[in-house]
Amino acid sequence: MFVQINTDNQIVTDAEANERLEQRVRDKLGRFEQRLTHVEVHVADVNGPRQSNNDKRVSLEARPTGHQPIAVHAEGARIDDAVSTAANKAARALDHLFGKLTDKARH
Repeated sequence: MFVQINTDNQIVTDAEANERLEQRVRDKLGRFEQRLTHVEVHVADVNGPRQSNNDKRVSLEARPTGHQPIAVHAEGARIDDAVSTAANKAARALDHLFGKLTDKARH
């Protein structure tokens, strides 16, 4: 599973921060690793230099093999929190998708 982290120009990042975010995604979606080809994470600061609650926005797109991509969004005061929330949402959506496929295969 390839994980790609993208940030807007308002986010200060480095290789260590990207690695930490990638690990958060892998921790949450690791059980789907054999069924996903790619996970793309977009991080944006919606208020720029102004501080406010939940001004970090994360869009996460998981691409299951042979299926349409799953896209989720989350906001948080901290990037790490928003990434974790988005990854949790993606895991629930993937559980739902793969659960439906299993049910269809049984019938």
